[in-house]
Amino acid sequence: MSARTAKISRKTNETDISVSVDLDGTGKNVIETGVGFFDHMLEQLSRHSLIDMNVSAKGDLHIDDHHTVEDCGIALGQAVNKALGERRGVTRYASLDLAMDEALTSAAIDVSGRPFLVWNVEFTAAKIGTFDTELVREFFQAFSQHAGITLHVRNLYAANSHHIAETCFKAVARVLRTALEIDPRQADAIPSTKGTLNG
Repeated sequence: MSARTAKISRKTNETDISVSVDLDGTGKNVIETGVGFFDHMLEQLSRHSLIDMNVSAKGDLHIDDHHTVEDCGIALGQAVNKALGERRGVTRYASLDLAMDEALTSAAIDVSGRPFLVWNVEFTAAKIGTFDTELVREFFQAFSQHAGITLHVRNLYAANSHHIAETCFKAVARVLRTALEIDPRQADAIPSTKGTLNG
């Protein structure tokens, strides 16, 4: 099987981003976006999905974090989509409940080629430090759209916004890990009766 790796560069008037991924890695990462809390969340995404991930971003942080976070989601999604190719052999589906202290978050995924995000998460605070909590959804919207995945994320209960965000990233990481793994029983097949997972 060929290596499932990809590199993406994205440059606009608002951001300059370079991303590389290895879907069959060990969770190694180098993350530098200029947004400390977001770096921490992307490190969790890489570590718990076992996707090796390098993300370098320079954005208009003098305005706010929005463009940087959203555009990183776009670039990461494009990289994952490119690395998947035909999506041949992938397990495709996964779901998980992930606990962290008082917080419990559910994530479910279909690596379908059809992008869709269902987001049922409410934060208990508008900010985590200086980071706007609404940007968590913006990241996953951009990521799912450009990765070509259906993603459902639901926080069942929690008190702490940091824990809510972290369980979202970790839960998505774990379902990505399972769904992107090659199924040895169908390693050369596309897991769809349509014969394609590209839309």
